[in-house]
Amino acid sequence: MQRRDFLKATSVALASLASARARGGDAVAAQGRYKIAVCDWMILKRQKLGAIALAQEIGADGVEVDMGSLGDRETFESALNDAETREAFLRESADRGVEICSLAMSGFYAQSFAERPTVPRMVGDCIVTMKAMGIGVAFLPLGVQGDLVKRPELRPWIVKRLRALAPVAEQAGVVLGLETALDAAAEAKLLDEVGSPAVRSYFNFANALQAGRDLIAELKTLGAERICQIHCTDEDGVWLQNNPRVDMPAVKRALDGMGWSGWLVVERSRDAADPRNVRRNFGENVAYLKSVFQGA
Repeated sequence: MQRRDFLKATSVALASLASARARGGDAVAAQGRYKIAVCDWMILKRQKLGAIALAQEIGADGVEVDMGSLGDRETFESALNDAETREAFLRESADRGVEICSLAMSGFYAQSFAERPTVPRMVGDCIVTMKAMGIGVAFLPLGVQGDLVKRPELRPWIVKRLRALAPVAEQAGVVLGLETALDAAAEAKLLDEVGSPAVRSYFNFANALQAGRDLIAELKTLGAERICQIHCTDEDGVWLQNNPRVDMPAVKRALDGMGWSGWLVVERSRDAADPRNVRRNFGENVAYLKSVFQGA
């Protein structure tokens, strides 16, 4: 990666900075305290400029853009390494009124954050990209290789790495949003052990629901200050409005009561009978979330 490219300030990045800065849970939008986004990789547009237009067509306020594939590489294979590509994304975002709410390091779903030797470079590259684009939050899932329920012996290594990366994120003014398999009490303890406002929870409804946990109790246990963003969907099967184990109006009341505000990002909850119908699945879920959280 050519780091000098990232250090060039662009007028587009500066213009976008105010709309996406630093604390994802603190952003209050024109639409109100909640904004709705979709994941570019789940709408089948990973790192594609067309993700922004499709997000607009779906009705989303924003899009979470992935850092690209990882595999056995030393770092992400990211189109955003290129300054012109970054500027194109930022122009398209501004032109269409669809914000880039966060970057995602989805490669860690399958790769080990605790054990891969070049993790500092991987996350460092993401942070530099965030700073260059004025993006405040990065999604960092510990995934199957970093499942602390099944592999608790990895905890010291994960804490050590997060503590090392936290000052880098703090210096850049960004937040690393951690997704774990832990329950809320254990995740809160982990975050408190790391001890940085730049490492927070990127809460995933599906993890709590699949584990049979009380979703609202989990949110309240973590608290507003620990949650930077939320993946607000369940596993695939039915749309959110048809899901009997998610009482979304009750979730909104809980988040209101906690004083939380920010981005709710649609990842899954696709209709199992038609899972690849992107416009229908994501359009339905976005419209439903807007009806609940924005009164749309």
